[in-house]
Amino acid sequence: MGNRFYEAGEGRAERVNDLFAAIAPRYDLINDLQSFGLHRWWKRRLIQFAAVQPGESALDLCCGTGDVAFALAEAGARVTGMDFSAPMLAVAEARKVKVGEAAGPVFLQGDALRTPFPDAHFDVVTISYGLRNLASVDEGLREMWRVLKPGGRLLVLDFGKPDNAVWRGAYFAYLRFAVPVFGRLFCKNAAAYAYILESLQHYPAQRGVDEKLRALGAANARIVNFLGGVMSINVAEKLRG
Repeated sequence: MGNRFYEAGEGRAERVNDLFAAIAPRYDLINDLQSFGLHRWWKRRLIQFAAVQPGESALDLCCGTGDVAFALAEAGARVTGMDFSAPMLAVAEARKVKVGEAAGPVFLQGDALRTPFPDAHFDVVTISYGLRNLASVDEGLREMWRVLKPGGRLLVLDFGKPDNAVWRGAYFAYLRFAVPVFGRLFCKNAAAYAYILESLQHYPAQRGVDEKLRALGAANARIVNFLGGVMSINVAEKLRG
């Protein structure tokens, strides 16, 4: 029986929205627990590869509670964070008020497949742990590419699929048996975290995303793997002209 939060096709957005509504209050805590705090380092690496220059514009899609959006703003970018989950955005807005960041990110609710922005609008476009959740990976990448300026950088941080079969099996076992325990203990919802493996099994992961970016015309496309491919960042640039 499949995970109740996973559904292919048009019903995907509604199911994922239900998932994040269920876990929003404990999302950051469980991220720390299930990754042993490493997600914070992976996000710092994403910011480094983004190479933000002061005054540049950045879009963080599927921004969740705002980790990457806040970090991009701290690096000097004018940041828009966008997510379709109102409960997740409420956490991000509360964080912004708490730290008093008047010049921090602007948070918007919206669909990553149909953003309201014009073509070639942002110098940097990022998505962390969100591309895997979209109804269409291809449409999501095309929309990110559309709003990216020539010369801009696009970055995708997400769970990966290790090339080594033994390591991949051990990693998938951790996602199948250990991670749902965190969901059960801290948000009374094991299925919300069992969803990670279900969604990853249907996701093209780092190599598939790299191929799709190259098909869009990306320059200097590369994969940065962590822990043998357990986690990865896809980095690409949009050629000028």
